[in-house]
Amino acid sequence: MRYIRYTLIAISCFCTTTHAQEKWDLRKIVDYAVTNNISIKQADVQAAITGLTLKQSKLGLFPTANFNGSTSYNNGRNQDPTSFNLITQSYINAGFQLQTSAEIFNWFSKKNTILSNQWQYEADKASVDKLKNDISLTVANDYLQILLSREQENIAQVQLKQTQAQLSNTRKLVDAGSLPELNASELEAQEAVDSATYINAKGNVAQATLVLKSVINMDAAAPFDLAVPSVEQIPIEKIADLQPDAVYVMAVKNLPQQRVNIFKLKAAQKAKEVARAGMYPTFSAFGGLSSNFINTKNSIFAPAGTYSSSPLSPQIEVGGTIYKVNSPDYSIIGKKGTAFLRQIDNNFRQQIGLGMSVPIFSGGQLRTNYERSKLNIKNAELQQEADNQTIKQDIYQAYNAATVALEKFNASRKSVTASQRTLDFAQKRYKVGMLGTFELITQQNNLFRAKLQDVLNQYDFVFKMKVLEFYKGQGIKL
Repeated sequence: MRYIRYTLIAISCFCTTTHAQEKWDLRKIVDYAVTNNISIKQADVQAAITGLTLKQSKLGLFPTANFNGSTSYNNGRNQDPTSFNLITQSYINAGFQLQTSAEIFNWFSKKNTILSNQWQYEADKASVDKLKNDISLTVANDYLQILLSREQENIAQVQLKQTQAQLSNTRKLVDAGSLPELNASELEAQEAVDSATYINAKGNVAQATLVLKSVINMDAAAPFDLAVPSVEQIPIEKIADLQPDAVYVMAVKNLPQQRVNIFKLKAAQKAKEVARAGMYPTFSAFGGLSSNFINTKNSIFAPAGTYSSSPLSPQIEVGGTIYKVNSPDYSIIGKKGTAFLRQIDNNFRQQIGLGMSVPIFSGGQLRTNYERSKLNIKNAELQQEADNQTIKQDIYQAYNAATVALEKFNASRKSVTASQRTLDFAQKRYKVGMLGTFELITQQNNLFRAKLQDVLNQYDFVFKMKVLEFYKGQGIKL
């Protein structure tokens, strides 16, 4: 019994430890999002489809081979497929054919098709990486939003507790007759306001958590507890090391979007070569093997060289001379079906040859495809240029935003210090009756707003710095 009790205690401790380790840090959240986000899954599927297209184009280099077999029941006037004589009796026919063909020269159409599909496959894989980066950045933003909401909740809770403590002390003084009832009433009103602010802050935390769950494709009802690092412990680079020119150079080298554009441009260039090859002749080789079998009981046919010359035969007069017209002597010959393998061997045919296909007129389709391929290249080049400009603009905007956020954060930090000093003096004056309750509440609210703004500015600065680090190619680190 003692061992059972110890075992249960050990299991309980293990479960408690496991439960305590269920907190989600940013790295775990990002990994979960990359694995479960539906958009990323769809991008993976698209890349897999492109991979199959590439595989199929490689297999297209090999010759094609097809085997055809058929059997049929025939009735009425037909032609014997083995002897080509006329048949009026029902029969069963079977045929077999093996065909193969291979392109000898097609102006490197297949080779360039493979290369085009290869670059498109690389572009789709890079698109998956780009989407993963975008999701990671969104997750980091939502994660920081939860941390911000929790900080605001903590500040609101402290504010509420301070008001409740002041209300309790004021109520004692009012009951003792030292202060008028108005002071307690004003603090009760402030307590209601602070309670509403605290409840709203708690709701913001829950809402931010649901938003993050939606992004990472997690069930809204699933338990979810964040590991909450202190904002001061989040590592950030110095803003002097994130100058926009240097960040842009690194972004062009490292961001997946740039690789997507490069690969798509190369794919478009090879597709143009494929379209051009389609306007030239194609040379190919082909071959085939075939045979037939026919199963008949009785056949009516006219053997070569067998004619009738009976007196009843038709006559014709030419230049005073009468000529008899010989007619074929049709007869019914009992003919047993020849053995299957013997007929297959007797009717075995072989074919081999060379072919050439020359496009002469296709309604302008081939020329249009070629011109369209050139425009696709131009479009890919313009897209690459547009994305480069967008990234450069985003980096400069992010740098400017980070600079402004740093200045706002420094200013709000000074505001908190000044508001705290003012409140300390106000509380001292309130205790000796030199300051009214309304003025004290005003100073408390000023400090509360200053702290909220300070936290907001701090998280805003951190996130904007993380965006610059992301563009630099360092990923998301919290």
